[in-house]
Amino acid sequence: MKRKTFWLLTALALLALLLTACAPAAAPTEEQAAPEEQAAPAGLEPAKEIVFYNWSEYIDPEIYTLFEDETGIKVVEDNFSSNEEMLAKLQGGATGYAVIVPSDYTVSIMIEEGMLAELDQANIPNLANLSEQFKNTYYDPGNKYCVPYQWGTTGIGYIDGEVDEPTSWAVLFNPDPNHPAYGRTTMLDDAREAFAAALVYLGYDINTTDEAQLQEAKDVLIQAKAGLAGYDSDTYEDLLASGENLMAHGWNGDFLVAQEENENIAYTIPEEGGVIWVDNMCIPASATPEEKLAAEMFIDFILRPDIGAMLSDYNYYASPNAAAEANFDAEFLEDPTVYPPAEVLDKLQFIHPVGEAESLYQRLWDEVKSAAP
Repeated sequence: MKRKTFWLLTALALLALLLTACAPAAAPTEEQAAPEEQAAPAGLEPAKEIVFYNWSEYIDPEIYTLFEDETGIKVVEDNFSSNEEMLAKLQGGATGYAVIVPSDYTVSIMIEEGMLAELDQANIPNLANLSEQFKNTYYDPGNKYCVPYQWGTTGIGYIDGEVDEPTSWAVLFNPDPNHPAYGRTTMLDDAREAFAAALVYLGYDINTTDEAQLQEAKDVLIQAKAGLAGYDSDTYEDLLASGENLMAHGWNGDFLVAQEENENIAYTIPEEGGVIWVDNMCIPASATPEEKLAAEMFIDFILRPDIGAMLSDYNYYASPNAAAEANFDAEFLEDPTVYPPAEVLDKLQFIHPVGEAESLYQRLWDEVKSAAP
């Protein structure tokens, strides 16, 4: 196994504190690092087809092929653009999904509302491959309901050479008509992410429930609209790569993928800080026993070292899978855009559930989107 680089050690150590972990990452054993081919547990036949409800372009499609070749189970993908969209759909009674990928704070909401099935960990032996800090997250201690999928940060991507590095969120919230990215910038179409950016810019907790602070954040979000081309959570990195836009609020891995098309794309987290997040694989409570078993087999497959590395190699997000590390090259492990250094991690915050204030965030977000620039 490769030794961890300095930045990786620092990033994982600080992330462990943020996730309320109490032990350092454990090195996988040889048995964990080279699992046998997967077989269905006895006594129940898994579903022959499952639906994976995921963010767009967030998995290498070849993984589906490999899983079907090994198990005979076909995976069909459906997509959502925000946690709120996914949550509203399931709250509205949508069924048929075997695996979903909510972010940390959304997992908390779904557990509280009884929307997730408890995992049968006997069907997921590759849970042992997770780094220790991802086995005891603040939102799901012990992985009772979910398994971490990928983790990353939210900041600003931009075209280096066309735009100076945006060192402050002021570049969005105090739009300058003379700035080259004026009118050629997008923000995520995501209520909590958008408010998090505004709140951290204003110096507030990104999970505040203070209505006066949220109104102030709403005002700067409306002010930002003058310099925006729109809100976009799906294609913003493509618009940046093509040169149609010059700056975008978004997720670090998307910008790294877009660098393959445009090497001038860069990513930064402004000096005020930003968001750190963990996405997770969970099974809706509505899944049938056959779907649940197939889903657990799929989750276990994703946790294999080779598949975990294949996932991160495709989407350029950091992996919670310690056993996958031996398959990463040094360039990936040392990239501060993937594994932020200590001084950046120290400024990042997790989005948390805010209870009844969720409806306040959504109402104010609707007001932002309907307001004239």
